[in-house]
Amino acid sequence: MAELVTHILAAYILATLLSWRYEWLTPRFVTVAMAGAMIPDLSRLELLLPDDLITAVLGVPFDWGAFHVLGGSLVAVAIGTLLVPPAYRRRVGALLLLGMASHHALDLLLLNPSGYSYAVLWPITGYHPPSPDLYLSTDRWPALCSAVLAAGVWYARYQR
Repeated sequence: MAELVTHILAAYILATLLSWRYEWLTPRFVTVAMAGAMIPDLSRLELLLPDDLITAVLGVPFDWGAFHVLGGSLVAVAIGTLLVPPAYRRRVGALLLLGMASHHALDLLLLNPSGYSYAVLWPITGYHPPSPDLYLSTDRWPALCSAVLAAGVWYARYQR
């Protein structure tokens, strides 16, 4: 759970900092970026609905893990963008992409026994980039750091 909180707070920090430059980026659009940060973790829905069940219901091969790579995340961003009125699609799409990209960027920093990260750019390439091995997904300190930074950004936002 700490990892998901870290991703959401990182998107909040980035979107709020951008809102200082772009007037159209109001708090409701900051929330869109925060939702975008959750897109790659849609793969965790496998805990509730196993791949085999979805495959049996749909009749086609299905894998929740596709959401945790670039290709699946972009499909989810495209679907999310199409769900809003046409006047907001460009903004919502950009902010969903921001949140999704921040999630993947933070996941590339995870500690991996192999020293390499996951194939984040699949299906473009199956390359596994080297991992700087900064933290585990179970560590609490990234969530604490992001919470402190988010509190600082929140305070600065209301002082402006």
